[in-house]
Amino acid sequence: MLPTENRLRRREDFATAVRRGRRAGRPLLVVHLRSGATDPHALGENAPPTRAGFVVSKAVGGAVVRNHVKRRLRHLVRDRLASLPPGSLVVVRALPGAGDADHAQLARDLDAALQRLLGGGAR
Repeated sequence: MLPTENRLRRREDFATAVRRGRRAGRPLLVVHLRSGATDPHALGENAPPTRAGFVVSKAVGGAVVRNHVKRRLRHLVRDRLASLPPGSLVVVRALPGAGDADHAQLARDLDAALQRLLGGGAR
């Protein structure tokens, strides 16, 4: 489970990550990353935590399949939060093939997209 402070919930935050962030597409998913975005709603002097949100449309499959894909993506992102810059906003959008993919395929696509966004991979 993704901790509460690391969840992206507000529509404005999703819109900020998608519209102002960088994007990396893979066959199973698209990752939007807004690095080090300052959160106007965060209190205190500490750097805000990295937050992630997920978009899984009906094109992926029925309700059971969509929830299964969301659970897998949440688990994968939770393990990778430490590698992202503090205050980042991440939106992971599952593409229709994600419903049939296994855990390893999703992990491979997520890692490749994040590596590209963080400057470690070629276009």
